[in-house]
Amino acid sequence: MRYMGLDVGSRTVGVAISDPLGWTAQGLEIIRINEDKEEFGLARVAELVAQYEVTNFVVGLPKNMNNTEGPRVEKSKAYGQMLADRFNLPVAFTDERLTTVEASRMLIEEADASRKRQKQVIDKLAAQLILQNYLDLHSR
Repeated sequence: MRYMGLDVGSRTVGVAISDPLGWTAQGLEIIRINEDKEEFGLARVAELVAQYEVTNFVVGLPKNMNNTEGPRVEKSKAYGQMLADRFNLPVAFTDERLTTVEASRMLIEEADASRKRQKQVIDKLAAQLILQNYLDLHSR
């Protein structure tokens, strides 16, 4: 089983991929999108699905800290539905609260990354954390 993890934003989608056994996640890339123009980067997702032989998607849900769902959660669910419709593959949703904060902290503390460099990789790292958390939770 090969999973693709996605951190969906309004301008970018961070992408991570699991190893073929579904144990570890690796950040892959950031796809530029534009929700306002209904450009969702699905052509690039299709290339990656074929290249990595993806069998499942995991989409992060950016819930509020009090566990309520705001407009971004609805957008992420809609993106997941687009994936399901286009690729006919299972889509799982997982709580992604604080993954971007954790990714930012990792970049600052562990890699001493500049703000410019952080912006270039933070969504990819957040997708990796989303996917790894999902894999860890479901490996039992």
